[in-house]
Amino acid sequence: MSDIRSAARDHLWLHFAHVPQDGPIIMERGEGCYLWDSDGKRYLDALGGLFVTAIGHGRSDLANAASKQAETMAYFPVWGMAHAPAAELATKIAQLAPGDMDRVFFVSGGSEAVESAWKLARQYYLAKGEPQRMRVIGRKTAYHGTTLGALSITSIPPIRQPFEPMLNQLTTHVSTTDNPRAAEEIEEAILALGPETVAAVFLEPVQNSGGCFTPYEGYWQQVREICDRYGILLVSDEVICAFGRLGTWFGGQKFDYVPDMITFAKGATSGYAPLGGVITRPHIAETIRDAGELVWHGITFGGHPVSCAVALANLEAMESERIVEHAAANQDRFRAALEGVLDHPVAAELRGTGYFYAIELQKDPERGIHFEREEATELVARLKPLLVEMGMIARADGRGAPIIQYSPPLIAGPAEFDEIAQISREALDRVWKEWTA
Repeated sequence: MSDIRSAARDHLWLHFAHVPQDGPIIMERGEGCYLWDSDGKRYLDALGGLFVTAIGHGRSDLANAASKQAETMAYFPVWGMAHAPAAELATKIAQLAPGDMDRVFFVSGGSEAVESAWKLARQYYLAKGEPQRMRVIGRKTAYHGTTLGALSITSIPPIRQPFEPMLNQLTTHVSTTDNPRAAEEIEEAILALGPETVAAVFLEPVQNSGGCFTPYEGYWQQVREICDRYGILLVSDEVICAFGRLGTWFGGQKFDYVPDMITFAKGATSGYAPLGGVITRPHIAETIRDAGELVWHGITFGGHPVSCAVALANLEAMESERIVEHAAANQDRFRAALEGVLDHPVAAELRGTGYFYAIELQKDPERGIHFEREEATELVARLKPLLVEMGMIARADGRGAPIIQYSPPLIAGPAEFDEIAQISREALDRVWKEWTA
């Protein structure tokens, strides 16, 4: 075993994972859509790391942007002062964002972004003289982060239960968009809680957990109208969906809505540095400012100069190389490749859009028979290592129905799509043969 693998086994906490007895695989380098481990094995990065990589691995221009900024000024906080990378990046993001969204609060990552959006919503209503507005509505099965505030909005029991009660009394969860009454359920929840107590509704443009649930026609317009009717902030959680993942810069441009806040992270830097944030519409900042209040919230590394410089280089490269347009032009080809897997005996449904898809697995799709919970857990446990063994990083997940989920770099094209489909089918074949033997 290599020294690095031994060190990882003995000293490194892995996230959401057990440490294998012989240590974890050590990833060593990346280029384009591919990664190589310390043994030289190549993997297709069909998950973009963790829904992160937009522009691909191995970009020297982004590395150079980080180096140049670190040499100039490695660190200074945006606590009462500013610096050029943060100001320029906030301006660029405001230009790309939908509608009149014009101000950015920077943090280090997605969980902090969701946590910050809730706190900004709370301070907004305090400034308005509505201190009773504290409650938040989210969707079932949804994942919004792991810090205690964000985890309260998350609705996946195994992730929540060890840390409860948290802020559970302030959060309510309604159906995913596979329910044609999902929007109506939001209004029913608001009325049941008391509209004067609800601060915000947190929703993803395409819901990640459970397998890429897309909104039905008119869903977002209905939710926007409901939030406006009761004076509630609409938060679009785009930690995954922003910066081209859906074939548009933001979810509002895909589904024609303007939220009050957008949370983002991941694709903002394509993973070359940690960065996240909250984008807000003018009335939020203006209300807090007019009340003469400070924003009682801050993150040490929020707006880090190096991260902001990397994000600027990433977004400028994405614009000049038309990366988002590439994703929009190729999304149907990606879908078509994955549809070729649907004739497998357990492949029941393909959901998603852009470069963000999931295949739901069922025991008998023709009769609509789902795997029992224990069976789904076993199926996912077999698929996870098999996909890696076959040279592809994708997500086999069972937090709802069992799925295989994909989020490749936005530079991926037909060759990568075909490889994703081929490995997926072969993995399902092997698991199903073992299952039915």
